[in-house]
Amino acid sequence: MKLSKILWIAALCLALAACGKEQPAPAADDTAPADAVEEAVTEAADEVTDEAEEAQEVLEVVEESASEPEQTSEEAIVLAQAAGAPVRTDWKFTEGRHFARLVPTQRTVGGADKIEVAEFFWYGCPHCYTLEPVINSWAEDLPPNVRFVRVPGMWNNVLRTHAQLFYTEEVLVREGKITEPAAFRESVFEQYHRRGNRLLNPDVIEAHFARFGVSSEDFRKTWNSFEVNQKMRLADDLGRRYSIASVPMIVVNGKYRTSASEAGGYRELIELIDELIERESIR
Repeated sequence: MKLSKILWIAALCLALAACGKEQPAPAADDTAPADAVEEAVTEAADEVTDEAEEAQEVLEVVEESASEPEQTSEEAIVLAQAAGAPVRTDWKFTEGRHFARLVPTQRTVGGADKIEVAEFFWYGCPHCYTLEPVINSWAEDLPPNVRFVRVPGMWNNVLRTHAQLFYTEEVLVREGKITEPAAFRESVFEQYHRRGNRLLNPDVIEAHFARFGVSSEDFRKTWNSFEVNQKMRLADDLGRRYSIASVPMIVVNGKYRTSASEAGGYRELIELIDELIERESIR
């Protein structure tokens, strides 16, 4: 019961006990026996006492409620479980320590039809390079109610250039111009981290796309397209909404933000992602 409602009930009970309309005691006229008058007065007094005791009980409930926090999501899960829902309560990870909750919940890349897991990344980030095979392996066997998306970081010009590269790649994959997207992403990481090719010049980037069979015309048309620009604007907006200041960062359903360092490692990060998905699945 909400505290405000309890307080209202308490006030009502007190009002009934102290200020409510009293039932008049029978008049003690000369013809009424003294014992009958005394009995009527005693009954009236007992009614007031009962009402006062009821008000005191409500006040005790109010005091207990005021000293306890309102029902948490974990408590709601326990109630759901008591009602017969097969849910977990023995969560391994803790809000505030292993992940942060975004308040209010923010928009996602896709719709609300699935639980969305978004990885914020940058091709030049060594930790993103390390996470890449781990997150790829996890994403191979997603539950049907889960969607995995990648969102590039956007907070400086270098990251913006690589974001443009990423979304150009994404559009060309969808159009069938790039047939091995995982190999393409791996090659971009390798160019940056193993070959010293920072991929910052559009001509250099175009040459890299050409290695995967993309024509100069298709590259240039896509690189400067309205669709790629729109995707970059969305990524920029999401980065601000999710308060992304470093990568790699994971956001689950626009509600939970975490990273490998918060989770305790890459293996723990995957476990945490799965746990947050489960939490969202039992809302």
